[in-house]
Amino acid sequence: MDLYSILLLGSCLLAGALVGSYLRKIFVEGHEKNIKAQSRQIVEKAIVEAEQLKKEAILQSKEAAYQVKQALEDELRAEREELKDEQRQLKRRRENLKREWEGFDRRQEELLGQEERVKTRDAELQAKHQQADELVSEKKNELARLAGMSQDEAKKQLFDSLESEARMEAAKKLARIENEMRMEADRKGKNILALAISRYAGDYVADRTVSMVPLPNDEMKGRIIGREGRNIRAIEAATGIDIIIDDTPEAVILSGFNPVRREVARQALLQLISDGRIHPGRIEEVVEKVSKDLEITMREAGEQATFDVGAHGVHVELINLLGRLKYRTSYGQNVLQHSLEVSFLCGIMASELGVDVKMAKRAGLLHDIGKAVDHEVEGSHAIIGRDLARKYGEPEEVVYAIGAHHEEQPPISVIDILVQSADALSGARPGARKEMLQSYVKRLEELEGIANAFPGVEKSYAIQAGRDLRIIVDSGRVRDEEATVLSQDIARSIEEKLTYPGQIRVTVIRETRAVEYAR
Repeated sequence: MDLYSILLLGSCLLAGALVGSYLRKIFVEGHEKNIKAQSRQIVEKAIVEAEQLKKEAILQSKEAAYQVKQALEDELRAEREELKDEQRQLKRRRENLKREWEGFDRRQEELLGQEERVKTRDAELQAKHQQADELVSEKKNELARLAGMSQDEAKKQLFDSLESEARMEAAKKLARIENEMRMEADRKGKNILALAISRYAGDYVADRTVSMVPLPNDEMKGRIIGREGRNIRAIEAATGIDIIIDDTPEAVILSGFNPVRREVARQALLQLISDGRIHPGRIEEVVEKVSKDLEITMREAGEQATFDVGAHGVHVELINLLGRLKYRTSYGQNVLQHSLEVSFLCGIMASELGVDVKMAKRAGLLHDIGKAVDHEVEGSHAIIGRDLARKYGEPEEVVYAIGAHHEEQPPISVIDILVQSADALSGARPGARKEMLQSYVKRLEELEGIANAFPGVEKSYAIQAGRDLRIIVDSGRVRDEEATVLSQDIARSIEEKLTYPGQIRVTVIRETRAVEYAR
């Protein structure tokens, strides 16, 4: 290849390189323009979106601010209402305080006026005391001059005279007040008791410590005794009751302190006699059956008693104990019948006095519940009954009334007094109870002995079964006014020294007799 060809080829290559370089430059510049245009579009789009987001954010913030504003306005409105209410209350309080202050001012003025009047009265009283002292001094001097006594003797005589006059005046006023109060209390008390007695007339059952079982014939006595006394020993061992077989025709006597066991023995013996089969095995079987039947009978009796008086919600154990009182007696009076009677009397008197009738009747029904177990537990039946009632969830008013019906604890409510009164009324009415002759005579002698121990008493008589004490006094030693004080002193001494059911009326009689003979 020649030089020309080489130069031509070189020129072509150089021209191609230049053209390629130029074309590359043009392509690169065009691509950069495209990139810049796209970048500009992206930026502009971003700017538009940013503006849109900014506008939306501004709208949302305005909406949130509006809501916050509304909430604040609502709170402010509620606070304004509360402030208005408080202002109205404060206004009313200011008015009340103003009225109270005016009342205090009036009271202060009244107190000042009363203080002035008291000062005036004090001055008058001091002047009267001074006059009285002067009169007493003049009397002393006059007495000493007239009687020739010393000043101390005259002073003693004057004091004795003043004391006697004061006691006389006090006795007169006391007698008048007591007569008025006694008449009013007697009238109301008689009305209430008469109404209670007229509305309730209770029958009573006079049970004893012995029971008699009739026999169809005297041959039955031998069958009851059995061969070598096996049957009678079996009956006594199973029931705990003594069986007395004597010459009484066609009858057997059951003797025992426990009335429930005595009733079991009576019913068991009646069934054995009716059945005709009497032997130790049969005896134990019949006694066990009768004991279960009697438990059911006692529970039914307790339920019937609570139903009769309207005492609902009584614990089942108290109902069982209440049923046991059906076979318990006190001074010959059936305790369950006595409890029902006390309950009805409490209810009648409570309705007249405006007291809770149901609570009074409940307390009256349960007041002797302790007698059901007093032979098993130490203590008085009132305290035992109180503890039982508290144990089985009775109301505290009923619990306290049970414990207070014999004054083992002092009465504190009207129901306590009603239970005491109804208990005394039921036990003291004619025919309710039977007393031992010796204790009866002893109580009458003690009553008369207490009255005879007072000075001025000539004779005393206990009448009306010891419920009325008539006292005859010496008219020369006891005045009319002093008779009232004497009756109170004797009554107080009887309360302190004796225990008795109901109440005892003390009557002091003073009379003056003038006797002369015409010859």
